[in-house]
Amino acid sequence: MTIPLKTGILYGPVNSRRLGRSLGINLLPAGRKVCTFDCAYCQYGWTDCTAGVSNRFVKPEEVERALEASLQGMGEPPAYLTFSGNGEPTLHPEFPAVVEAVIALRDRLAPSARTAILSNSGTAGREAIRRALRRLDVRIMKLDAGTDVMFGAFNRPLGGLTLGEIVEGLADLGGVTIQSLWAGGPSGNYSEREIEEWTIRLRRIRPIAVQIYTLARGWPEPGLKPLEHRDLEAIGMKLQAAGIAGCVY
Repeated sequence: MTIPLKTGILYGPVNSRRLGRSLGINLLPAGRKVCTFDCAYCQYGWTDCTAGVSNRFVKPEEVERALEASLQGMGEPPAYLTFSGNGEPTLHPEFPAVVEAVIALRDRLAPSARTAILSNSGTAGREAIRRALRRLDVRIMKLDAGTDVMFGAFNRPLGGLTLGEIVEGLADLGGVTIQSLWAGGPSGNYSEREIEEWTIRLRRIRPIAVQIYTLARGWPEPGLKPLEHRDLEAIGMKLQAAGIAGCVY
């Protein structure tokens, strides 16, 4: 069963398995998923690809006001201020401006906190987005496939986006952590060939680290099933053999 969409700008702080105590920042319309992917495993369910974005995006000043009030009301600042939420945060039309506003507030009210993003990597090919992403302390970017066929079937990108574009964008961005979800079943991405091709792509990207995990919440595609921990560990060992730092979650 999938989980409900976020209804506001901020959520948490939550205890993230990857980031610790994290205050989530949702830049996307309340109650609406906006994404360039329609991933088979998305915890928010399927992307409505037929409807336009009828709800407005939050304005940078709205994000500033909400974050300022939240940080001023906290006894202890969160470890991370994390762009995530109802889909892909970099799709916000003023994403670079929001990044600068959040960094300025962090510096003033919570200097110990780090800034982070969870992104599907779909906009990594855009120079303006890469510049904004480089301003963040931690960039956790998605790569679940090694071949265009699997990318199309598992992540279901919209608008003709290719795996090659994403890989080149991530390689140019630099300093990224890659997050990769692996799933079994007839609709899953887990296969020897896929792991081999994915590893080749990672060599091109040169990530700081790779986070390997499987299904843990809900997902919309019935042809998926979680992997055993030993399967994830086997992927990690293949990365280690290729000289790439990987961690299983």
